[in-house]
Amino acid sequence: MARVSAGLVVNRVLGVIGGSGIYDPPGLERVESLRVDTPFGEPSDAIVRGVLGTTTLLFLPRHGRGHPIPPHAINYRANICALKKLGAEQVVSLSAVGSMQEHIHPGDVVIVDQYCDLTKRRISTFFERGAAAHVGFSDPVDAALADALALAAERTGARVHRGGTYVCIEGPQFSTRAESLIYRSWGVSVIGMTALPEAKLAREAELPYATLALATDYDCWHQSAEPVTVEAVVAVLKQNSTLARQTIAELAKALPDPALSPASRALENALITAPGSITAEARAELGWLIDRYLEKGAA
Repeated sequence: MARVSAGLVVNRVLGVIGGSGIYDPPGLERVESLRVDTPFGEPSDAIVRGVLGTTTLLFLPRHGRGHPIPPHAINYRANICALKKLGAEQVVSLSAVGSMQEHIHPGDVVIVDQYCDLTKRRISTFFERGAAAHVGFSDPVDAALADALALAAERTGARVHRGGTYVCIEGPQFSTRAESLIYRSWGVSVIGMTALPEAKLAREAELPYATLALATDYDCWHQSAEPVTVEAVVAVLKQNSTLARQTIAELAKALPDPALSPASRALENALITAPGSITAEARAELGWLIDRYLEKGAA
């Protein structure tokens, strides 16, 4: 990695996954649009690569530009694989969420540190057949990246809440009031539809991951609030999209070293299938993930 004076690291590679209302990256230089083939099909859209200060940024709108892809139909595996293949070293997810706590107001930012997965029909692993791996996921958010993200958001003047649990539902429907009240009783902070399996796949891909959760509403638990509607959410999304772009621009100035993250070695002791039992099909599909460990084992 090239360096300049004062220890500043040049050309960190940051993957950014844009959520609802965020379909374009902050101001970049040397911009190019890239289509990436993956063993899992096509990503949600072309990935925009450009330079932001001393950081190379890879931007992918998870719903596609214009929002044609609903949460349950996103090709999460292709998205994470494409970012990894283009050299992403860590990933920040921008995610519109509902607030499950009175003190988290619409327009606030939450840097979550835990997730609760209530999705029902999404593929949440790269290891489906021919090879098995069990990565640790007790701490799903990279602490250093989350801290840098919180500081970046604070520098924009945002009202930031550090820590909290993101409960991820299948969607695309919003919750019933009974469901919302149950989730709230668990003590979760925010509710959304996209953080999982994204975070699980990022861990398998050895990418430090963090979420900038942008509160748009109080979900339907809040009896005094109006029912959640797309119109109400979109109005706050416009405000939040500006905040998200400013935060990413600030984050790009002070990224942590991904090599120090435990996530960067998540597969080191996770592969349980003996190398000789890994099928040729699995090797072809997962070479971008496991080849370095198989080669190391053969040395």
